[in-house]
Amino acid sequence: MNNIKVGIVGSAGYTGGELLRILIYHPNVEIVFANSASNAGNKLYKVHNDLLGDTELTFSSDFHSDIDVLFLCVGHGDARKFLDAHPVDASVKIIDLSQDYRLRANTMYQGEKFIYGLPELNRDAIKSARYIANPGCFATNIQLALLPLASEGILPNQIHVNATTGSTGAGQKPGPTTHFSWRNNNLSAYKSFEHQHLQEISESLDQLQNGFLPQSEKSLLDRAAEKINFVPQRGDFARGIFSTIYLESDLSEREAYELYERYYASHPFTHVFKENIDLKQVVNTNKSIIHLEKHGNKLLVLNATDNLLKGASGQAVQNMNLLFGLDERTGLNLKSIGF
Repeated sequence: MNNIKVGIVGSAGYTGGELLRILIYHPNVEIVFANSASNAGNKLYKVHNDLLGDTELTFSSDFHSDIDVLFLCVGHGDARKFLDAHPVDASVKIIDLSQDYRLRANTMYQGEKFIYGLPELNRDAIKSARYIANPGCFATNIQLALLPLASEGILPNQIHVNATTGSTGAGQKPGPTTHFSWRNNNLSAYKSFEHQHLQEISESLDQLQNGFLPQSEKSLLDRAAEKINFVPQRGDFARGIFSTIYLESDLSEREAYELYERYYASHPFTHVFKENIDLKQVVNTNKSIIHLEKHGNKLLVLNATDNLLKGASGQAVQNMNLLFGLDERTGLNLKSIGF
């Protein structure tokens, strides 16, 4: 096949940088433009210093539709504004890394739906889609920890989630809770029981376990919070998400492992591991590694992912591969940082 012509909007941020690192060496991709109005004319390595020696591409302020796929690596709310201001030719596929098109109520663009881009949930639909809403980082991690149970309709009414993310999850723009002197040697909780990713998590679980999401006049976020008790935390590390999830279950530990191994048997990036797991196993990779334990009537599910890769740019490339009929692993043979 001819190379896939790629355009990237928002290429100077963390997710844009990760996307460039992958796509520069993707065997089936030609990067046509890396849009960043504030950096136009600068070499990519002037912003993403680790790309020195890998590419001589420059940032551009231009945008056009002479491409096959457009990646939107912009802030939440900005993807919809960009598409409203810059109509994209119907022949161009779009992968949006913001949250603008993830929820059922907000999926339409140019008469077609954005498909929620979690391959472990919607792989077949992704293959035939035009537009992809790439999942959030917490959402990817937590959904992968729970999808096998939802597929059997055995999620209970109460799920307890504690998940810690690295500082890159807050984006590149500095803020009071992201700078080094505050984040280093520190730990804090935020958005307890009301994190926005609860909405997409609950809709995906409800897709597999019909009726999981309560029906009422309450907001989607409030209904999701009735079932999922989610406490996010900020960790003092740069990248990765480690979640600790527990719920009541009648499954034995052996039955739980059999269910998870069966569900993920055909999914190359999600692994079920019977030994305890560490975050370093997944950092700089597109992997998700799940560990299970049974304690009395409680099932403990641990999951580790890289928030910038499987939680963002790596998954976006995985979706691109599926859109264009490639093996979903193409260009994603990424190695962890080791120990």
